[in-house]
Parts: sequence; C-alpha cells; structure tokens
Amino acid sequence: MKDYLVLISCICFLAFLIPGRFRKYLAIGGWASIVGYLLLELPYYFSINNFLYPTITILSLPFLYITAKYLLRADPRVMQLSTIAAVAFLIYAPFGYIPSLGNWLIAVVAEQTSVALSAVGYPVNFEAWNLMERNGFRTEIILACTGIQSIAIMLGVAWGVRSTTRQKIAGFLMVFPTIYILNIFRNVFVVTAYAEQWFPYLPEIAGNGEFGYESFFWAHNVMAELGALVFLVILAYGLFWLLPELGDLANGLYHLYRNEVVQIVRPKIKESEV
Repeated sequence: MKDYLVLISCICFLAFLIPGRFRKYLAIGGWASIVGYLLLELPYYFSINNFLYPTITILSLPFLYITAKYLLRADPRVMQLSTIAAVAFLIYAPFGYIPSLGNWLIAVVAEQTSVALSAVGYPVNFEAWNLMERNGFRTEIILACTGIQSIAIMLGVAWGVRSTTRQKIAGFLMVFPTIYILNIFRNVFVVTAYAEQWFPYLPEIAGNGEFGYESFFWAHNVMAELGALVFLVILAYGLFWLLPELGDLANGLYHLYRNEVVQIVRPKIKESEV
C-alpha cells in the first residue's frame, strides 16, 4: 500500500506538469499521497527510533490542509510549490522506479564509499554487492543512502521556478556535486561510527535489541539527519542568492503558511482564556 501511494503521488505530480484545468486537483492528490505514505510509515520510523520523520509527519497534516485550501483557489505560490515537487519527482522517478538504474546508482555509491573508507584507514569487506562489513557490523547501502532524494528535491527547488538556462546550469552545479560528495562523507561517517562503536550511549533510547545498534542510531538517525538538514538549509540560501525569484517565493510561502497557522491557533488560545 505504501509503495502504491508513492507511485500515485509521482503520477499525480508528473501529470500536474501538463497544462490543463485539473492541475490543482492532481497537485492535491500528489500531496495527499505523500502525507498518507508518511502516516503509514510511522510504525517503521518508531521501530528504528527515528524522531525526525515522525515530526515531519505530524507537521504534514496542517501543511496538507493549508496547501489543499490554496490549491483549490489556484494560488500561484502553492502552484509554484507543487511545480517544484513535480520537478523533483521527475528527477527521482527513473532511479526509484527503474530497478536497473536504481541498483546501478546504489552500486556506484557503495563502491565510492568503500574507496573513501579505505582512504581514511577504515577498509570494509563486501558480503554482497551493496552490503559492507567491518568488525562484524554490517551496513547495507540502499537508494536512500545515495543522496538522490536530496538531490532531486534541491534540483526541484532550483529548476521549479522561472530562470534562465545559465541559472539552471549554475543551480545544477551548486546542488548535484555538493550533495553527492557530502553524501559519500556521510556514508563514511555512519559506517565507521557503527563499525567502531563510537556512540554506545543510552540504549534505552537508541537501542532496538540488536547488539551495537546504538552507535548506528546516533550516527545515522541523529547526527547525519540533523547535519543534512542544516546543510540543505544553507544550500537553499545559496539558491536564493542565485535565483532571486526563489527567495520571493519562499518569503510568500512563509507568510501564507504562518498566517494560516496563526488563524488556526489563535481561536483556540482565546477559547482557553475564556
């Protein structure tokens, strides 16, 4: 069911790129499918003690309500936001839905991660084409470890607004090599921290019953996730400088969602005061 929701979201957003009278409904279908997927993934997120994605899931509910409300009005700001999502799906879809292409990317990233690990003095053994082992601890490289989602999202941000060909090329050069290289270093950090057991702390929070998992939890679910989030914010500011229209869009979206949240929360505050 979860995979079907991702596919439905992808189809809706790609169809949204085709001019037509039903574009706003396709965008709503795309956003609703993403939120539905996040809700169904909650048990998995909790099973690996991931706190970032459950937080995103909770925040996605008011986001969906506000976005759908303004899509029905064909508000240009949320229509542009949906265009960004559609472009991101256009970039991600070939790797996500063509197994040979996705597996090729995984294999390339796994090999380059192994080379980087050897270069810093932590060589690993391959127990399978994408399964690394060191000190008895195994780390599997999957599509989410390739950085393709972040690359697709940020290229969607860079290419989803009106810009010149030169700006699009500059956006690509700012996004793709930077995220790709940093993602290799991220993999190196996670594999090394797990294999060398750098962070065996608070098993009651970070443990899942698997020996040594705590180091993976702190390295992957906390440090790497937060580091990636901070970096993407910094990269977004770089894109704002490169694409002034993107900055205007971000400002417009901020005020739109902020004002809507204030209107939702304020009546409840007044009601509690009574």
